[in-house]
Amino acid sequence: MELGYPHADLDDILFTPAGPLPLEEFRRQAGEITCRDEWIVEGNFSKLADVVWHRADVLVWLDFPLVLIVYRIVRRSLYQLAGRDDSAQARRLTWSTAFFGRRSLLRTAIRKYRKNRPRYVQQVAEAAELGVEVVRLRSPQEVQGWRQEVRKGLAESRSQGAARHTAGP
Repeated sequence: MELGYPHADLDDILFTPAGPLPLEEFRRQAGEITCRDEWIVEGNFSKLADVVWHRADVLVWLDFPLVLIVYRIVRRSLYQLAGRDDSAQARRLTWSTAFFGRRSLLRTAIRKYRKNRPRYVQQVAEAAELGVEVVRLRSPQEVQGWRQEVRKGLAESRSQGAARHTAGP
């Protein structure tokens, strides 16, 4: 969604052509982004909660069901394996790392969903206690509805700002 703020995808930071960054470097780079006044960070790395989640004004949690997550991983991996994506992550993807290896994307997603979800609930609550607005969306339909609300609010605030600006003192 185009909101006019600088945007960073944590996957693009973590996965370099030379391989994944060490955790401390990953945290440092994410922290540099979130020290600014305006930013949007995409991605879910709970190890960055203190440098990303806790610094946010709004935390959007896409809390989708596991079956949807699995479907999307399979679809995206097939797309990448077919050579239709030139990202660093896609270039490193193999059938084994996508589906069949012990640490494949698919197995890891299922394992992490089950293991990490209770921790996410706690970390999201901690962020909320720090004053971060939490938006928990549980389906693509809820995402679309929320996006429409944000666009409408942004359009209204821009039109009011323009009116204030042109009206003068």
